[in-house]
Amino acid sequence: MKEQIKHRFLVLDMFRGIFASLVVFYHMSAFSNTPVLNNDFIKNADMFVDFFFVLSGFVICYSYQEINSSTALKSFLFKRIARIYPLHLFMLLLFLAVEGIKFVLVNHVKINNSLDNSITTFFSSLFLINSVKLPNVRDIGWNMVSWSISAELISYVVFGIVCLFIKVKMGIKPTIYLIVALLSALLIYLITGKSKLDYTYDYGFLRGLTGFFIGAFCLYCFKYLHSRYLNLNRSLFNVLEITVLLLIAISIALGDYLKLIGFIYELVFFVSILVFSFEMGWISKVFSRIEIFQKLGKYSYSIYMVHTLFISIFNVIFIRIFKLPETSYWYLFALNFIVIYYAAQWTYKNIEMRFQYRSKKVK
Repeated sequence: MKEQIKHRFLVLDMFRGIFASLVVFYHMSAFSNTPVLNNDFIKNADMFVDFFFVLSGFVICYSYQEINSSTALKSFLFKRIARIYPLHLFMLLLFLAVEGIKFVLVNHVKINNSLDNSITTFFSSLFLINSVKLPNVRDIGWNMVSWSISAELISYVVFGIVCLFIKVKMGIKPTIYLIVALLSALLIYLITGKSKLDYTYDYGFLRGLTGFFIGAFCLYCFKYLHSRYLNLNRSLFNVLEITVLLLIAISIALGDYLKLIGFIYELVFFVSILVFSFEMGWISKVFSRIEIFQKLGKYSYSIYMVHTLFISIFNVIFIRIFKLPETSYWYLFALNFIVIYYAAQWTYKNIEMRFQYRSKKVK
């Protein structure tokens, strides 16, 4: 297995942190009544999940361009599971504990029970198959964002198998990756009869495959363009980066309309990652110097995984118990995010990196 980690793509990592934070605000908006959170941009920020899929495919394909044996495939999957599963399991068990607390407090505090927290969804979450449509499951449950981790894992498995059987020297890998992405998108359309993409507990794995393999194809586009156009005038990249940011902002703000043709977001994020992967424009230069953006990128997975729990806790404490109005989220959102940030910092250091370090010891 050729594992080629030469470049971190720092700016793209920062965007992952920024967009994970916007997903946090998206989930906060369900409990708030303030223009700070309840606006067209935050309302549709859930589509940034597709950025994560595309970026993941880009980075994983960059790091693992060849898996040449069954042993290498097992090693790849073990490393990827060790990266995502410990924190997922930790949060799932926390949500199980919270469910017990909710049972005790049910007659004392009004608590939101809209999620499908059943035995079926617990075990589908435990085994990370909760992005696949299962009988009698009608909604996301437990740690609601974990469906995307399921979709991510399924993408790893498919990617590893493709890498094992399609050798680099055959020269058709980018074509195969694009075909997998298009087939996944086609399956969503054939099954649902719709072009929207924002599926979660049912066809989320197909959504993940679409984005992931678009990202893998994007890596080959980057490699092709990098050697040919690296010496282009930096002012061109200034224009491209500003244009891409405007494109992202407009496509998210117009989500009420564009979600109906959701595959357009795959194209938007494809172009965005391709442009910012060069890290040559003014925006890239400025972002790379902002320490908080670097930290958001570093803690992005933890921010994503812990935030729904702490949003729920804040809602119970400040809205249900202290009976503050929902409009108070115009300032509570900042306090809530700070708590989420430091909780993510802790889980990053004590869970993510602890198990990541151990996985590197296993050959």
